[in-house]
Amino acid sequence: MDGDRIDLTGARETLLITLQAKAAESSMPHSLLRDHFAADAIRRLGKAAPHLDVGHDMTIGIAMRAHLVDRWTQSFIARHPDATVLNLGCGLDSRVFRIDPPPQVRWFDVDFPDVIALRRRLYPPRANTMLIESSVTETGWLANIPHDRPAIVVAEGVLPYLAADDVYGLLARLVEHLPAGEIVFDGYSHLGLQLLRFNPAIRATGATLSWGIDDPAMLERQVPGLSLLEEVTDYEPSQIERMSLPARIAVQLFSVIPALHRMGRLLRYRF
Repeated sequence: MDGDRIDLTGARETLLITLQAKAAESSMPHSLLRDHFAADAIRRLGKAAPHLDVGHDMTIGIAMRAHLVDRWTQSFIARHPDATVLNLGCGLDSRVFRIDPPPQVRWFDVDFPDVIALRRRLYPPRANTMLIESSVTETGWLANIPHDRPAIVVAEGVLPYLAADDVYGLLARLVEHLPAGEIVFDGYSHLGLQLLRFNPAIRATGATLSWGIDDPAMLERQVPGLSLLEEVTDYEPSQIERMSLPARIAVQLFSVIPALHRMGRLLRYRF
């Protein structure tokens, strides 16, 4: 299928940004992800998205985000070996292959039908992994998810593209349906959203960024049952050192200005 045309636009097309970043980072020395599935998918797709220039610094940033979400997911599975994992808006993320959970873990990858069709073309089937063809904002797909085990819900690079009411509705349905667990995702302040809108790769997709979160405690009030466990705004210095000099200077500057420091963070909630 090398070089096949991919008809994705808007938020759907952003999956190619993260795929390219994970594949590129996996070819670097001292890679965090070592994501051979992403690298192979990019090779098979060829120049499917030459207009999406990810760049070195964005590549490192996306890999750091994915690596921390992987660690959170692995930690949850270690504590709950029979867990249910929901990977929302999964795109072409190969997290299930990177983590390689034990066979008793039930894993669900959820995304639009055309995205799931692309996943089927690129990745092999895996036991105890179900692909669900649906927008995450639809209500019917959740009926396919058993509610008899602790669950971790992963939404990497998803929620900022949803309207606020859709975010709160989705999270409320998850909390109501699942018995207990965690929800992890990346959240941006409204200032962070404004700056992301100028990102060349995101602009090239035409995707609309909508939902921002300035105060993580706000979500506890919007969605009863959620309790903030962790907010990560800093990344490992060894990974920052892999970035360009201008990016390293920017990181140092942002770290001393609270409004800039909390523009983007990774959030982990319990329910």
